[in-house]
Amino acid sequence: MKARSGRIPGVLLAAPHSGAGKTTVTLGLLAALRQRGLLVQPFKCGPDFIDPTLHQLVTGRVSHNLDPWMCGDAFVRECFARHAATAEVAVVEGVMGLFDGGAGSSAALAKLLGLPVVLVVDARSMAESAAAVVKGFESLDPAVRVVGVILNRVGSVRHLELLRSAIKAHCRAEVLGALPREAEFVIPERHLGLHLGSEAPISSESLVRLAETVAGHIDLDRLLALAATAEPHPAPAVREEPSGARIRIGIARDRAFCFYYEENLARLAAAGAELVEFSPLTDPALPEGIQGLYLGGGYPELHAEQLAANVPMLQAIREWSAAGRPLYAECGGFMYLTEGIRDREERFYAMAGVYPVEARMQQGRASLGYREVRVTADTVVGPAGTTLRGHEFHYSTIDPMPSAVARHYRLADDRQEGYLVNGRTLGGYLHLHFGSQPEVAAHFVRTCQEY
Repeated sequence: MKARSGRIPGVLLAAPHSGAGKTTVTLGLLAALRQRGLLVQPFKCGPDFIDPTLHQLVTGRVSHNLDPWMCGDAFVRECFARHAATAEVAVVEGVMGLFDGGAGSSAALAKLLGLPVVLVVDARSMAESAAAVVKGFESLDPAVRVVGVILNRVGSVRHLELLRSAIKAHCRAEVLGALPREAEFVIPERHLGLHLGSEAPISSESLVRLAETVAGHIDLDRLLALAATAEPHPAPAVREEPSGARIRIGIARDRAFCFYYEENLARLAAAGAELVEFSPLTDPALPEGIQGLYLGGGYPELHAEQLAANVPMLQAIREWSAAGRPLYAECGGFMYLTEGIRDREERFYAMAGVYPVEARMQQGRASLGYREVRVTADTVVGPAGTTLRGHEFHYSTIDPMPSAVARHYRLADDRQEGYLVNGRTLGGYLHLHFGSQPEVAAHFVRTCQEY
């Protein structure tokens, strides 16, 4: 479909708090709108890797992260306009509670993009008090347009009547519908969150049932009418394709390495890279003719035995790094480059051994949050002085890194990370989003080209 400019119908789904059912309602709406034959472009507010894969499972379209803090306002506007312009309606899933997260909150994103907000309210343990919740969210920041409410986990017809009449009496937002408690929809979870869309955690039959439930309980026509009140956006700039031979960059992508910001890959391609996917789980060798490697995050700890058994691939990665070839690894990819992964039962699985430390799985979360770093020396992702932003979320820790290993990231709290070995191997727990610094992708491609 040809890109268009102007008013792109769109809505942001938010909630008063985590656990209210945002993801379930979002997936249901995406499925119901697709069932109507609409081209739906999904987005995710914040740094989450997993929800976008579920969006893609439902819509067949790549879902993009929109994060004002991590990527900056200009990037968010451009990314939204570019991808929404080829669809008939955009649906953005919020993060946490509507106002949680400061500059990276759903509220900040709604204001930035001029999107109306539909609030998903878990009504399981309240009745008329739901009106106070909705009214509070309407009035806290008048620049955030809360236009609709979807009530979740409603117990009975009488319960719905109490909720609807109270909200109608005290609030501007319209009740667009309610999902009954017995329609609870479960997506399998594990330590980093829900299962990925690529793992097909939702059967096609369940999606059809969810779509029909949403279509039968939520006024989709009215929701689309409210979505049409979104502010207009200028047409995105045309991206020129680079000329000449492309640099081939190997991208580790399988069940163990599956956390990538799609825009990172798009920017590498726009900078002149041909992205060649391979599997450290099953492939016996690296792709032929590559000039760089990118090992993203994921679940190496869940597949440690199989990764350890693929000795030819471990040897190939180790030799690649030792030869001084460009390699960038983050979080799970970084764990893969250590001496090995030790699980919670103290079982040890040997990995590539590029870094002289072990990665040890913890019982609880080891780190979570936004991170800003300044690059202190020239690296594969930027020259000294470059400021980068990203996110950190992991359940493992590493042994103390030997002082002989250079640290090239200085975090805002003065911690040092970004471990450089063998000249061009850069790794650490931080997931960078290239939207925070447009030159990162181009710099990495140039580094591969120069090598």
